[in-house]
Amino acid sequence: MLYTAPIAADQATRIGFIVSKAIGNAVTRNLVKRRLREAGALSLGMHGTGLAVVVRALPAAATASWDQLLADYNAALSVTTKRLAGSVRNGEKVASPELNGTTEEGTPRA
Repeated sequence: MLYTAPIAADQATRIGFIVSKAIGNAVTRNLVKRRLREAGALSLGMHGTGLAVVVRALPAAATASWDQLLADYNAALSVTTKRLAGSVRNGEKVASPELNGTTEEGTPRA
């Protein structure tokens, strides 16, 4: 599950991770965190400034391959950034009851 929110356009993008014990033991949780950190680092090339991103790993992330995890992360980030772009028009935020300033996208694996 991935959440995004806009921050000042000149601020560096911040990425946070939530990996609970539901993922597995400490070794499994750390593996998932390392993979998600790398996926986040790769995405900074396109989204280097102006976003706050929170990634909540779901239990299925423990068994997902690197390719699956990266594809799910990129797909969720793409969807949420498109939603944010649609909610901002001419530099003004457009009121949308379902967005409330953040967007969320999730898949069964990430």
